[in-house]
Parts: sequence; C-alpha cells; structure tokens
Amino acid sequence: MVEHEGSGVPKPVLIIAIALGVLLAVGVAGVGVYGWYGEHRAREEAEAAQAARRTGPLAAPPIPAPEAESPECAAVMSALPADLVVGGAPVPRRPIAQPAPAATVAWGDAEHDPITVRCGIDAPAELTPTSQLMDVSGVSWLEINQGGDSSWLAVDRPVYVALSAPADTGTGPLQDLSALIKTKLPKQPVFP
Repeated sequence: MVEHEGSGVPKPVLIIAIALGVLLAVGVAGVGVYGWYGEHRAREEAEAAQAARRTGPLAAPPIPAPEAESPECAAVMSALPADLVVGGAPVPRRPIAQPAPAATVAWGDAEHDPITVRCGIDAPAELTPTSQLMDVSGVSWLEINQGGDSSWLAVDRPVYVALSAPADTGTGPLQDLSALIKTKLPKQPVFP
C-alpha cells in the first residue's frame, strides 16, 4: 500500500476524497443554479399570468340583472368615464368578453386588476333591514367582501348599481361613482 508522505493516508484514498469533494461542490453549485433558474422562471410565469389576467377582454360571468336594460341603467352606463383614476393613475376601460352581460363596464390594464360596474342587478341576500350601510356623497352603499375583492352596492336608487374592485383600490372610484349616481338617479327609500 502506498502512503502519502507525512499524512498516513493512502494516495488513492486521498485522490478519491479530493475528487468526491470536488464533485460535491459542483453538485451543490448546480443545484443552486438550478434552484435560482427555477425560481426565476416561476416568477416570470407568475408575472406573465398576472399580465394576461389584467389585459384583454375581461370574462364577466352572467348574474341576474333584470333591470339592466332599463332607462335608469342606460343613464348611468352612458355617463361612466373612459378612464378611472386609481391611486392617481388613469386606468382605461377594458373590453368585456363576449357574450358581454348587459349594463356591465370594466376598467383595468397591465398594472391594475379589473374594476367593474354593473347596473340593474338583483338585491343581494346580504341586504336586510339591519344591514350596515355607508353614505358616500349622499348615496347609501352596502359593502360585500369576497376573497380579497370588495363589492359595493348602491341600494337607495330605483336600480341597484354595483362596483367591484380589489380591496386595495381605495375609495376614489366609489366616490366618483357616487357623484355620478347622485346626478343620474333619484334617491328612494332602501326598503319601501
């Protein structure tokens, strides 16, 4: 058996130990690069999915809206702006995928999740005589939170108008819609 001078370890064992150490280092580096690449690719895929969700025609599922074709909804829908201001930035209208529900408008772009307005919908089950309503510029609203989104329903007008937006949108669109509704639809009791 051949020994390396001064170490007492056979030379073939020393060579194998060094080779295994090098292979281990290369393997760890490879796993690190692969992990970084995988994380980078996953992040890019998530960003692409988010951009796809935020652009193109918005799929708006149909919901019962018996008053969507009413003159009151026509007055509100025709007065909605081309852009909404969200966080100081103008957000353009976004097309609705066909078949588009009547009296439905959306805004959104690559940087903003969709915001929708629907008119003429049915009263939700959450609207009861004891519901907590919020007054915004003279319009009574019922807030309904659903999985990170907020929906606001104007409940004191001849038709129900709903604004749905991500919870972090702020109150600007709600205030703007309140001002519009106040001028286009007469106030009436929530429960006649």
